[in-house]
Amino acid sequence: MSPKRPDFSGKNIAEMAEILQNTGFGGEKTKALPPVEQWSPDFCGDIDMEIRADGSWFHEGSPINRKEMVRLFAAILRKDEDGKTYLVTPVERVGITVEDAHFLAVEMRVLPDQTLCFRTQLDDYVEADVKHPLRFEIDAATGGVKPYINVRGRLEARLTRALTYDLMALGEEGQVDGEAMFVIRSGMAVFPVMTMRDLERLSAEL
Repeated sequence: MSPKRPDFSGKNIAEMAEILQNTGFGGEKTKALPPVEQWSPDFCGDIDMEIRADGSWFHEGSPINRKEMVRLFAAILRKDEDGKTYLVTPVERVGITVEDAHFLAVEMRVLPDQTLCFRTQLDDYVEADVKHPLRFEIDAATGGVKPYINVRGRLEARLTRALTYDLMALGEEGQVDGEAMFVIRSGMAVFPVMTMRDLERLSAEL
């Protein structure tokens, strides 16, 4: 028997969450995340749902304030090769809007082996390593560094400004492909931030 289609069209946020709960696509900590990368459902259009730059979720212009409800939807998030982000079930794929990143990293711990472990606003934990790399952008407006960490699939978390300062304080000079770079180390992994020349230039401009 094919799974029942969890049709989101015309539903309010509570009805959508109930559909997810009834079909078993929950985001509770005790449940394994659904295998969204293995599903290939039809595209059923976009819905008016947005993840804003501060990590807050909105549906039809209204905030989704319950963390448990946000976790339900976050559990079925997937970013595809086309650069768009979708809510995905075995029988339906709907597009949503993401202003910046899918998650917000709000806490960092340095483990005994010097691995960096991050917690998102939804209490997901991820360690920076080869499978979950850190990447860095330069904010065109401020010239500041914007760090991101891969959480799963193509989904990323952006570090808060306070956490960015903490992370940059751990940086050091290192050689990458023969060039002097400012790098962040996490365990055995090394993540280049920028060249030392660019760091000196940015520091002089502050």
